[in-house]
Amino acid sequence: MLGSLVAEGELWVAGGTAFALTPALREAYASGDEEELSYAAMSEAARASLRLLAAELDGAEPGAVVVRRVVLSADVDEVTLRPDLDDAVVRLRGPLTLAEVTSAHVDLAGAEDAVRAAVGAVDEADMGDLDAEFLLGEVADHELAWYDAQELGFLVELL
Repeated sequence: MLGSLVAEGELWVAGGTAFALTPALREAYASGDEEELSYAAMSEAARASLRLLAAELDGAEPGAVVVRRVVLSADVDEVTLRPDLDDAVVRLRGPLTLAEVTSAHVDLAGAEDAVRAAVGAVDEADMGDLDAEFLLGEVADHELAWYDAQELGFLVELL
C-alpha cells in the first residue's frame, strides 16, 4: 500500500477508515496533552494495521509480505467522525494524497516476529482472550520508527 501511495501519489484507504485526535478521544482520557493523545490515536492505527497485514498474509507465499506495522500521519481537512466505531476513528472522504502525508511510522526488522504473532491474535484479543492480548502487548512494546514524508520513496525501497 505504501508503494502504491508513492508510485501513484494517492491511496484509497481500506474502507476509508483512519484514526485521529477527535473530540471523543479527548473525552475518553482524563488527562493528556496533544502529543499524548495523538500517540493514543497512532497506537489505535498501529493495532488496526495488524488487520491489514492479516489480509495481506492470507494466502500469500511465505516471505512475500513484509510483516511490519505502518502508520501514516497526515494533515487531512475533511473527515467524518465515527464514534460509533471507536473514539479515534474517522472516515476519509476521498483518497489520501502523498501531499497530505507528513510522516510515516514503521516497525523495524526486529519487530517482525512479534508483529507476525500479533497479526494472528488481534481478533482473539478483541474478543477478550488474555493470551492474545499479551501478544498485542508484546508488539506494542516495539516503538515505530519515524520517517519524514520526503523519505517515503527511500522507505519503500528499504522494505
